[in-house]
Amino acid sequence: MKYIVVIGDGMVDQPLKELDGETPLQRAETPNMDFIAKNGSCGMLATVPQGMEPGSDVANLSIMGYDPKKYYTGRGPLEAASIGAQLKEDDVAFRCNLITQENGLLADFNAGHISTAEASQLIESLNQSFFRYGKFYLGTSYRHLFIYKGKDAALLKSTPPHDVVGEPIQEYLLKGDNSVLDALSVKLNELMYKSSDVLEKQPINEKRVESDKNPANMIWLWGQGPKPQLPPFKEKYNLKGATITGVDLIKGIGTYLGLTNVHVPGATGFYDTDYCGKAKYALESLEDHDLVFIHVEAPDEAGHAGDIREKIMAIERIDRRILGKLREELHSLDDYALAVLPDHPTPIDIRTHTSDPVPYAVYTPGCEADKTEAYNEVSVLDSFKDSSNEIMEGYKFLKFFIEYARRGKTV
Repeated sequence: MKYIVVIGDGMVDQPLKELDGETPLQRAETPNMDFIAKNGSCGMLATVPQGMEPGSDVANLSIMGYDPKKYYTGRGPLEAASIGAQLKEDDVAFRCNLITQENGLLADFNAGHISTAEASQLIESLNQSFFRYGKFYLGTSYRHLFIYKGKDAALLKSTPPHDVVGEPIQEYLLKGDNSVLDALSVKLNELMYKSSDVLEKQPINEKRVESDKNPANMIWLWGQGPKPQLPPFKEKYNLKGATITGVDLIKGIGTYLGLTNVHVPGATGFYDTDYCGKAKYALESLEDHDLVFIHVEAPDEAGHAGDIREKIMAIERIDRRILGKLREELHSLDDYALAVLPDHPTPIDIRTHTSDPVPYAVYTPGCEADKTEAYNEVSVLDSFKDSSNEIMEGYKFLKFFIEYARRGKTV
């Protein structure tokens, strides 16, 4: 049996007046997702436990079969594993965004999607200037890492920059709740402000300004935590798994779980990612793996940008270029199962994540179908309300999917 889980990051949404009350997923042409929903089984999934921040870190950890309430320590340490940062016992890893600040406001949380090549020069300048604070590690595009030595840093309150675009920076800096943490927050907030003095003068940023692009003129530290302790995926599920993604976070989770991070040359983590390449490499990976997670970041990026057109296009590309290719190539096999779902909603109107339950659809040849007619928020929710099912906890989904696929073989 081969298992494929396709994750459209931030794919689901809310009804939009610009779409006459439809969501981007409803408006998109998704014949392959609709086939899975109509001929398989659908339901609702709570990928973000109550009380936890609705981030891709928590939600994807859930989808991969691990309870965030038990295993999650922060976003930073998950990304650390994917970029070669070896965390010691007293290290705390911060996610480090390159951002654009303008007149004291957080103007752009991704600095105009700065390229990795440009970012590498900026990260080098930060290490040269601020080595006494800690160490910066190059990631991808605007997504990087900062390692601080000292466990107390994990206790600071931080804010995701994509949640506060257009807001005053001063109001969302790192905060502590006692004298020790207050002093530490002052130190690291000082680092963020000082980074602006260094980055503003870099030739890369001068060229970006001349080209009418947003400069990466400040860093933003958030999502910090110590190294997590995660049991190997192979031991937990008795399956050999792989991940396909353009995002360091997902690669980091995969590294900790002992999954194979399959490199797809054109996987960028943005609109221009190589959808067809992801499908091609996934199919090749199934030759010596039991399960593959295919993660696509583009719908989430469109949600953060408030770009309805790009979100619809991203959803359609997932459907046509990934699910369409998978169905075409897997058609001759009986022993496979497909799942499609988002990790969390990223509604266009608010441009950030929510904790709302998300719809999933699973299919294996020979299974009994439920009454869902199409894969979208409304159709799945209506079908779900008519059933006696309960909203599933996110970390239970993978076990359910595996058991569902195996039951399908006996129908």
